[in-house]
Amino acid sequence: MDIATVDFTSYSASIFKVLGMIKAGDVLASQKNILIKPNLINSTPHPVTTSVDFCEAVIEYIRSCSNARIVIAEGCGEPSMETDEIFDILGYRKMAEQKNVPLIDLNHYAPERKCKIASCPAFPTIRLPEIAFTHFIVSLPVLKAHSLSDMTGTLKNMIGFAPPKHYSGTHGIWRKSAFHNNLNQSIIDLNRYVTPGLSVMDASIGLAEYHLGGERCSPPVNKIIAGFDPYEVDRLSAGFLGLDWKDIGHLAKRK
Repeated sequence: MDIATVDFTSYSASIFKVLGMIKAGDVLASQKNILIKPNLINSTPHPVTTSVDFCEAVIEYIRSCSNARIVIAEGCGEPSMETDEIFDILGYRKMAEQKNVPLIDLNHYAPERKCKIASCPAFPTIRLPEIAFTHFIVSLPVLKAHSLSDMTGTLKNMIGFAPPKHYSGTHGIWRKSAFHNNLNQSIIDLNRYVTPGLSVMDASIGLAEYHLGGERCSPPVNKIIAGFDPYEVDRLSAGFLGLDWKDIGHLAKRK
C-alpha cells in the first residue's frame, strides 16, 4: 500500500498505525540520513503550523525502525522573524533537545547546489541547500486551504527549502515570494528538483479558508494521511477540504 488514511485519535497512535499500513518502516530502515520538514511558515500554533507533538511522534516512529541520523529542517516565510525564533516559540527547540535531534534553519544553510532543468518554465535553474539532496525527506504538512494555490500540502511544503537571498522576489514581503508570481507552476517545478520521499499529513483539524488562519474545518477532518507519492497525498487531502484536485493547478498537472 502506497497511501493510507486513518482516523485521528492521538498523534502517537494514529501515526504508528498509518505508517505501519504503508510499511514505512521498511523504507526508513534503509536510510542513513533523514530530514524531517515541518511547515513552520510563521510562529502561529497548529493548525497554521505543524504541531511539535506531531513531529515528535514521527521521530519516535522513525527511531522504532531505523538507525538513521535525523534532523529537523525548515526555512520560515515570516519576514520579521528568523526560523530559530519560531523553533523556540513553537516548542521545537525543547523537543529537539530532549530527542537529541539537530535543528537546521534552511534559510541560512550552506553549501548550496545550483541545479538546472531546462524544461521547467518557472525555474529552469534553481539554487537549493545541499542537504535537500543528501537526506531522505519526510514532509509533515498541515491540511489548509490557500489563497493562491487553493490548498497547501506536502508539495508546497518544499518551498521552505528555497533560500530567501535568491527568492525573496517582489511579490509581497514574504521570504519566498518569488514563487508566488506563478505559484502553481512554481510548485510543480520545485518538486522536479526536490520532493519528499515520505509525506505524513496532519488533517486532524484543517483550515477551511486560508493558510494563515480563518475558519477551521467544521467538523474537524479528523484524519492522518501518509504516503510515498506526494502528489497522491495532496490529491487525496484536497477532497477533505471539499476541493477537486483536478481543478488545482499544481495537482492536475504533474511534473
